[in-house]
Amino acid sequence: MEYVKLGRTGLDVSRVTLGCMSYGDPGRGRHDWTLDEETSRPFIRQALDAGVNFFDTANTYSDGHSEEIVGRALAEYADRDEIVLATKVFTPMRRNRPNGGGLSRKNIMAEIDHSLRRLGTDYVDLYQLHRFDPATPLEETVEALHDVVKAGKARYVGASSMYAWQFAKALRVADVNGWTRFATMQNHYNLLYREEEREMLPLCADEGIGVIPWSPLARGLLTREWGTETARTRGDVFGGTLYREEDRSIVDAVGRIAEKRGVPRAQVALAWVSRNPAVTSPIIGATKPRHLTDAVESLGIELTDDEAHELERHYTPRPVVGF
Repeated sequence: MEYVKLGRTGLDVSRVTLGCMSYGDPGRGRHDWTLDEETSRPFIRQALDAGVNFFDTANTYSDGHSEEIVGRALAEYADRDEIVLATKVFTPMRRNRPNGGGLSRKNIMAEIDHSLRRLGTDYVDLYQLHRFDPATPLEETVEALHDVVKAGKARYVGASSMYAWQFAKALRVADVNGWTRFATMQNHYNLLYREEEREMLPLCADEGIGVIPWSPLARGLLTREWGTETARTRGDVFGGTLYREEDRSIVDAVGRIAEKRGVPRAQVALAWVSRNPAVTSPIIGATKPRHLTDAVESLGIELTDDEAHELERHYTPRPVVGF
């Protein structure tokens, strides 16, 4: 496994991050394709054995059950001082009730404590805004995150999908007030969705922000022939809003290059994401052992310029999605 610094911090992270949205009680959360605890634990162990030290979850995944599974597994399998544990806040945990979600000071202070309890730890290494909250002043949100860090409940703070101008404003609010600066951006980026190349990735490169993209395999579309159905595609309503029929030509290009190289499609698609110098550590989900194997082995693939051109030439601009 290769390790790099997370943005301008001194934190060492693996070049592959294990995303833990797939782990949780299917009957308890918002997705019926998640894996229960017994089925999930081997993937966390496999990641650790492969040298992965970066684990990403969120309070909303399976309504908190993902955090519970991840916390128990890491407590048993890992040295807490060696791993980097990340979670997120924003999505309503108490739906249709006052103060049930968002990025108010009240909700951030409540949810960090709930997350720490579920994770079974005194602190998280990275506490992230899951989305932008237009209903709460940025000053309130950023100061609350600063206080979470000063209380020792988080080591660093980050953000996730939002417009570049929103993130730039959040960085400025932190800087002018002397509050804890955002260290990371977790954004939507893959061969089928490259709108982040316009403003967000250049902003992150300029500001020294670590980029940890979600869905680098486009919900698995880049790993198989176009039109293949899975249990997740049948039940993933959000994922169905992200991509379009015209993407088939890109998926086909991945297949051609993978066949020529004699490697799985996933390795080609991940190698392309990691090729971007702005990207620190793509977040991959694993529900089969080969998912982790492909992610690790993709780090050894160096695409040629001609291969990158073949993968990129079919892309056409599209509306911003995923926020």
